[in-house]
Amino acid sequence: MKKSYGYFMPPVTVMGVGCLEDIADYIKPMGFKKALIVSDAVLVKINLISKLTDVLDKIAVDYVIFDGVQPNPTVSNVNTGLDMLKENHCDFVISFGGGSPHDCAKGIALVAANGGKIEDYEGVNKSAKPQLPLIAVNTTSGTASQMTRFGVITDEIRHVKMVIVDWHTTAIIAVDDADLMVAMPPSLTAATGMDALTHAVEAYVSTIATPVTDCAAIKAIELIAGYLRRAVTDGNDIEAREMMTYAEYLAGIAFNNASLGYVHAMAHQLGGFYDLPHGVCNAILLPAVQDYNAKVVPERFVAIAKAMGEEVTGLTPAKAAAAALSAIRKLSADIGIPGGLRELKGFNEKDIPTLATNALKDACCLTNPKQATQAEIEGIYKAAI
Repeated sequence: MKKSYGYFMPPVTVMGVGCLEDIADYIKPMGFKKALIVSDAVLVKINLISKLTDVLDKIAVDYVIFDGVQPNPTVSNVNTGLDMLKENHCDFVISFGGGSPHDCAKGIALVAANGGKIEDYEGVNKSAKPQLPLIAVNTTSGTASQMTRFGVITDEIRHVKMVIVDWHTTAIIAVDDADLMVAMPPSLTAATGMDALTHAVEAYVSTIATPVTDCAAIKAIELIAGYLRRAVTDGNDIEAREMMTYAEYLAGIAFNNASLGYVHAMAHQLGGFYDLPHGVCNAILLPAVQDYNAKVVPERFVAIAKAMGEEVTGLTPAKAAAAALSAIRKLSADIGIPGGLRELKGFNEKDIPTLATNALKDACCLTNPKQATQAEIEGIYKAAI
């Protein structure tokens, strides 16, 4: 029986509306000379990235920008960014964006410090030493990649998402500034918010959940249930934006230490196979997977239902689980998430056996409340159609 647990978080997290400007106080004493900023073309095009570069300019820290990260970052993205880092003699990395830039930056920084290729690090704790120093500036409220030891990189040759779980990929500074979130369109706000909800729910029912992760997960669910609709409806609602940054971070604490389950294992395959948005895939699969899990650990869903705003007094665990799943489905529908896999571009039911086979190889499977068979995973995919 496992007798101890590791607890992983960034050494420093800077939070609060307008906090990006304060990171100068942390960066300057570190003596860094030149940053590789890892971002995407959209954030550069709308000039949101200037909020970061203005800070670096004030403290005379040089930088180059790699803005070629795709929505599902690939091995090629990592390799291109790594080449740019080496060519420009960068001594640290700053990721700016959501999960895609953060994950890509982790891949670049990990290989820069450890050598080899990013494929060598698929799995759990495969690196020998910490990555090149990474500062992760977050612009979405979903993945929590800015503060976790998880990274997901698409292998475009195998058409699979490689999951890298390695405490050496933890950023030295994570930044969550709600001012950066107002640029998110409603569809992205919805998808990332449901990603955060999935993190919290999967962590709460994980086989290695602890009282620490439970507290973080339940509070995250409460905040998402209370503020996600507002954030989607009015992107300028700064209170809703800030509460969602806390929700995402708390969900990150939970799954960074309790891990995940079949929702992510299965969503990774949809993203790798069809290049689909991760948060949307999670949102569609979440009720179907948790319906499967609720048959095994229904008692865990009592607190989830309550956190979702449901009245649970007098309900059996099974009925509380049903109420929790109903509340999740309603939230998803209210914010415009597609109703099933059939609505996702490229999805083909004939691919389900292959998707299920690959899902069962995903590291996220290990902490699901029940270990499923191939047929059961195929059944969950079909239930989500």
